[in-house]
Amino acid sequence: MGVPSYTLKRREFLRLSGTAAAGILAGGSFLSHAQEIKWKPNVLFIIVDDLRPELGCYGNKVVVSPNIDRLASQGVVFTRAYSQQSICNPSRSSLLTGMRPDSIKVWDQVTHFRKHQPDLKTLPQYFKENGYHSVGIGKVFHDFTRDSASWSCPPPKIEGAHIYQNPGTRNLLKRLEDRARALGKSRAWIMTILRGPATEAADAPESQYWDGALTDETIRLLAELKNKEPFFLAVGFFKPHLPFAAPKKYWDLYNPEKIPQAKNNFPPEGAPRFALNEMYELACYEDFMNIPKPTEGGLNRIQARLLKHGYYACVSFIDAQIGRLLTELEHLGLHENTIVVLMGDHGCKLGEHRCWGKKTVYEDDARTTLIVSAPGFKTNGKSSPALVELVDVYPTLCDLAGLDKPGHLEGTTMVPLLKKPERSWKIAAFTQAVRGFSGRFMGRSVRLDRYRYVEWKDWIGGSIIARELYDHKTDPEENRNVVDWPENRQLVQRLSYMLSVGWKGVKPRRF
Repeated sequence: MGVPSYTLKRREFLRLSGTAAAGILAGGSFLSHAQEIKWKPNVLFIIVDDLRPELGCYGNKVVVSPNIDRLASQGVVFTRAYSQQSICNPSRSSLLTGMRPDSIKVWDQVTHFRKHQPDLKTLPQYFKENGYHSVGIGKVFHDFTRDSASWSCPPPKIEGAHIYQNPGTRNLLKRLEDRARALGKSRAWIMTILRGPATEAADAPESQYWDGALTDETIRLLAELKNKEPFFLAVGFFKPHLPFAAPKKYWDLYNPEKIPQAKNNFPPEGAPRFALNEMYELACYEDFMNIPKPTEGGLNRIQARLLKHGYYACVSFIDAQIGRLLTELEHLGLHENTIVVLMGDHGCKLGEHRCWGKKTVYEDDARTTLIVSAPGFKTNGKSSPALVELVDVYPTLCDLAGLDKPGHLEGTTMVPLLKKPERSWKIAAFTQAVRGFSGRFMGRSVRLDRYRYVEWKDWIGGSIIARELYDHKTDPEENRNVVDWPENRQLVQRLSYMLSVGWKGVKPRRF
């Protein structure tokens, strides 16, 4: 199928997107929020691993998330926010540099963004260089790609807890470590290959869990930062990432029989097999090491119910920790002068398409949580259905703080949406994923109001090896690939061209 040689016209963008985007493309101007109200705000930047938009403020009636819902009542909830790649390092590197994975050449878990962009100013680094005391605690950058240039001081240590060593599994992991040592394997091997059980519900205090200890240290840190305003404080929570380990009281919030399971427990019809993840992450845990792949049957009902119960328990555990931080902001008198941003680094699958985990371009993996609470906005407490991306967070915070935006940014400030959440906005969001041996295949997706279109390319030969098209009007769960339907032939040509144009072709230039 050839790519059209014509230039994509404005009216075609509007028709394909299904939105009245004329307002945003027509022009206008705005002053930054900080310039309007003449203040130098603090920033509390909270990033939560694998936090998909499965919360009360997103319409979920089962999940217990009163504190995140409380934050939502004080800010704007973005109901269609998308990560640029649904895996930790590429997503975090992208949003913290303000550049997309292809620009920083980070597509895996180990490449540091400074390998190809050594002089790039990260979000916390840029705030640091503009008079902010910049501190990061927890998992902000990915574990293997920390960045000392971003911070005003070394990250505080979290004592008494370890990410994988939760209260109920420490003895087990000691036994696994002994086994690894007998095999001549390192401790690093046992922590990455065999991680103990995938779930835990120990009757233990929160401080014995890594995220509980992280919150304790962050509360202590906030008291210090009150004397160092303005500050940029980034806090990275590990849960609800696997293992699904949380204090028993959070498991007890739920009746597992009433937790709804994924209805589409089958691979998408007509999709390439490699487009699904292989549940490699779940298979690292000793009680799920021999699970069948999604294309071979996946998990049974008991396993699925246990895992989703564990995920929900971890969400409620993190919700409580976020509540503690919000309460401390109020106790210290900082809440009226602090911007709070809460986001997931990407979504994840909880049984959809018979998969668990992330690393695909599908909706459950690409779409994530994003809430922005900035004091002084009349729209706080509302939701915005606009298509936004995590790469938009960097320019948004610059505008909210009254800082000139650096020229390398590849996102769009969301401040106009904080002023008018329902306004017309950009018409596409982009997500990508790597597949195959040594990452040979790259899938790139463009998400419009109605459609998701995907192309998979062979990086060696450059040829398109597969395409996918999902119509969210008739198929919101992306269960049927309709790319080969004859009636979609011209649509696919236009969407293919839009994907080739990329974010530069759909980014609004004026407001």
